[in-house]
Amino acid sequence: MILPRFEFHEPTTVAEACGLMAEYRGQARPLAGGTDLLVNMKKKLLRPPHLVSVGRIPELSRLERANGALWIGAGVTVTDIAASDAVAKAAGALGQGARSLGTPLIRNLATIGGNLGSARPAADLPPSLLVYGAELVLTSAGGERRMPAAAFFKGPGLTAAREDELITGIVIEIPQGYFGAGYLNLGVRKAQDCNIVNAASFLELDEKAECIRTVRIALGSVGPTPLRAWSGESVLVGQKPSEALFELAADAATRDCTPILDFRGSAGYRRAMVGVLTRRT
Repeated sequence: MILPRFEFHEPTTVAEACGLMAEYRGQARPLAGGTDLLVNMKKKLLRPPHLVSVGRIPELSRLERANGALWIGAGVTVTDIAASDAVAKAAGALGQGARSLGTPLIRNLATIGGNLGSARPAADLPPSLLVYGAELVLTSAGGERRMPAAAFFKGPGLTAAREDELITGIVIEIPQGYFGAGYLNLGVRKAQDCNIVNAASFLELDEKAECIRTVRIALGSVGPTPLRAWSGESVLVGQKPSEALFELAADAATRDCTPILDFRGSAGYRRAMVGVLTRRT
């Protein structure tokens, strides 16, 4: 398949990139690893006249822990997230999601910003970002704004980013105290496959490590966007952890999703697997 014609721009600063996005508003797409964008262009699903490459902007590749938060630049590759000690210590479920994404070749090219901007309902990274309460930093020529990851996704391929905005970073406030988190996905194959279901959970205990103070459960592949399992969460808050309690929460989480039927699995199977993955995370 041949790519349609386009004009290629290669800025070296965020300001320059935002200027190009403003100049060609509605006609430009940011390009990072290209693992989704270029494929869709070859299939003639997208025909942007301008591509703004962000691969030569150093600040977008910054990954660091500072001032009680984890900063992940939008240009950080999935491979780097999977291998990062800072991610493993502060947001281990995100590292698990990164290691589950695609093949080694795709992980070497794909970036976290591109993965989020593609807004695929089955993507591996969004559920973990939702349970950590992550914020996305959106930048344009007019300035910068932050948005909760949970508010960013609007539908398959649709986000709350404006046409002149770039995702420039992701901020995760590092949890303190007694907490744990996990991510799991289910697919037909271990790589190069679309998830049937994926789930992430975050649980924090009170200062006595006796009762659950905070819990977030996020699901993917069972709705048009990654979603919170509010019913499952409500079962857990204020309770003492136990296997029986986790079973109740997992069952409640199955009522929070709206799975579809396709060749990968029925709606009933997906709903059942939501319970399994929620319990295991």
